[in-house]
Amino acid sequence: MSGLIGKKIGMTSIFDENGKNIPCTVIEAGPCIVTQVRTEEVDGYNAVQLGFDDATEKSATKADIGHAKKAGTSVKRKIVEFKGFDKEYKLGDAITVEHFIEGEFVDVTGTSKGKGFQGVVKRHGFGGVGQATHGQHNRLRAPGSIGAASYPARVFKGMKMAGRMGTDQVKVENLRVLKVVAEKNLLVVKGCVPGHKNSYVIIRK
Repeated sequence: MSGLIGKKIGMTSIFDENGKNIPCTVIEAGPCIVTQVRTEEVDGYNAVQLGFDDATEKSATKADIGHAKKAGTSVKRKIVEFKGFDKEYKLGDAITVEHFIEGEFVDVTGTSKGKGFQGVVKRHGFGGVGQATHGQHNRLRAPGSIGAASYPARVFKGMKMAGRMGTDQVKVENLRVLKVVAEKNLLVVKGCVPGHKNSYVIIRK
């Protein structure tokens, strides 16, 4: 699946030709620079490695700097490999948002917002005891019993309990491309995309 690396700008809404208000996400997609070309003969598979968002050499390792110089570009903050490009690319080529066409569907992968340590009501949708009056005092959001009987006398792995929530890799599939603004490298897709503002996302078609 070919694609691009992008940065989530934020959400907005636009009106379609029927006057319907459509929620959408604005993504700064590319331009991405080809930093390496994987081939069947050398690497055992065909792929194109893309770099996005310039970084300073001060914050990069010598390996990153040397890798970027081979492609004749600056050090990149985000590097991802893609397969399935129809066109052949060479080192230093730039791929822009024009790779996408209005009306087609794309998959967007990102890291969801971090929520910190959360309880079972927020994390797993538990109902709590609600308004029940079973001797409960100040325990409306407690998880309740978590173990079995005297056998097996342990808590099973995978039990839904409180813990860290968010910062997971999430893929949202089949988002329709509403607009491609080539002069500003912007891609507008219908619906929501995982991650906070200015977080990196991967768009595949």
